Amino acid sequence: MQEIVNMINGYIWSPYLIYLCLGAGVFFSILTRFVQIRHFREMFRLLLSGKSSAKGISSFQALAVSLSGRVGTGNIAGVAAAIGFGGPGAVFWMWVVAFLGAATAYIESTNAQIYKEEEDGQYRGGPAYYIEKALGQKWYAWTFALATILACGVLLPVVQSNGIGDAMVNVFGVGGSVNSFMGALPLTKVYTAVFIVILLGFIIFGGVKRIASFTQVVVPFMALAYIIIACSIIALHIDALPRIFMLIVSDAFSPMAGFGAAIGWGVKRGVYSNEAGQGTGPHAAAAAEVQHPAQQGLVQAFSVYIDTLFVCSATAFMILITQSYNVMPEGASSFVVQNLASDVVINGPAFTQLAVDSVLTGFGKPFIAIALFFFAFTTVLAYYFIAENNVSYINKTIKMPILRFVLKLIIMTAVFYGTVAEPSAAWGLGDIGVGLMAWLNIVGIIAIFFMAKPAIKALKDYERQQKEGVEDYTFDPKTLEIKNADFWENRFNKQNKK
Repeated sequence: MQEIVNMINGYIWSPYLIYLCLGAGVFFSILTRFVQIRHFREMFRLLLSGKSSAKGISSFQALAVSLSGRVGTGNIAGVAAAIGFGGPGAVFWMWVVAFLGAATAYIESTNAQIYKEEEDGQYRGGPAYYIEKALGQKWYAWTFALATILACGVLLPVVQSNGIGDAMVNVFGVGGSVNSFMGALPLTKVYTAVFIVILLGFIIFGGVKRIASFTQVVVPFMALAYIIIACSIIALHIDALPRIFMLIVSDAFSPMAGFGAAIGWGVKRGVYSNEAGQGTGPHAAAAAEVQHPAQQGLVQAFSVYIDTLFVCSATAFMILITQSYNVMPEGASSFVVQNLASDVVINGPAFTQLAVDSVLTGFGKPFIAIALFFFAFTTVLAYYFIAENNVSYINKTIKMPILRFVLKLIIMTAVFYGTVAEPSAAWGLGDIGVGLMAWLNIVGIIAIFFMAKPAIKALKDYERQQKEGVEDYTFDPKTLEIKNADFWENRFNKQNKK
């Protein structure tokens, strides 16, 4: 099975996808005149000013839901893997894909707001919705929806729960074993899997509003605690920071693991971490209650900065400053750099746990295990939210309400499997999920730009109203010649009748 997974990943994560992710970021950055820089203050203002409604969540809640998808195992184990397989230079390419990806995140999330729908008293939307409405290609929208249900309902949750299981084993040991059809499983992983599945079931059977309420409390808390610890460790070694920064930059262009490994792993783990262009963030963006679609696009662009430039950088600096890493290019038989024992798993949270533990002895492994639990668990919740959105999209046509119940059972099963599985198998499946969605979504939003330019038109309209100093923003898609934005057409008409 591992050979099949590796073969599929070889096709999906070819250099063409790397070029597509970076190219789309450059393309949309130029088209928006680098919206990620020009509107930085506005992003922060919008983040704190939005309010929820009976039908939609607030901008901050939408950010928290999308951040719960972005800030996950990728920020702890993913950064470690990027360094372990691609060398320190991979971190530089994670920064690049984050900076450029912020513009891509604006485009996809604004599209999601423009073409969202109201269903069962809640707002729903995402790539499947905007592909159908903006491109008029229902087959392509269905392809994305099915790929997303597979990715977010099965493949990606496996990675998140696997990180939790590995972190717990690093803290408590294997705790004995139990025989199964998968072979001998560590009891620590089995107990962890049962606990996660029970907690997950309690929350996802409570609905989307419960997910938003849970994540808006947990995500900021867990991110803040993690960053405080990371900054404390960096502060204790502040004299080494310039040297580490120069190591990252120099290794990006003359990499110890090879240029292809550095840029490939940097982009792959960068997209996995911040998800810009992958098509996951737009689902939460569509659920937000805002006055103008561009507002949520700006908020979602800001979330990319939080994820990669803050959280991922903190992880990378901790690992590199404490020299808690090995470097072995994928497929190589020997280490390029070896600071740790040869049996330390690269594709897992061990580097980060050892980095914290090297400074805060006895505290690092359990703290990272707890942080990883919250990071990964809220990410699984976000994946369920995304998969359910796409089930709802499909249900508009086939009318099978039982699909939501089946999805709940499937994601709970995937989480159990992921917790007890080997890291190489889990990450391989996760990479397939990320790659599939990224290919379909980025091609989709580029095609939408050439056909309708909705997100660019919305940005210009928002900037016009900003200059006019309006207090209450409005959005009239007809005036902007944006078709099939039914929700906003109806809202604008109601506003004009008052």
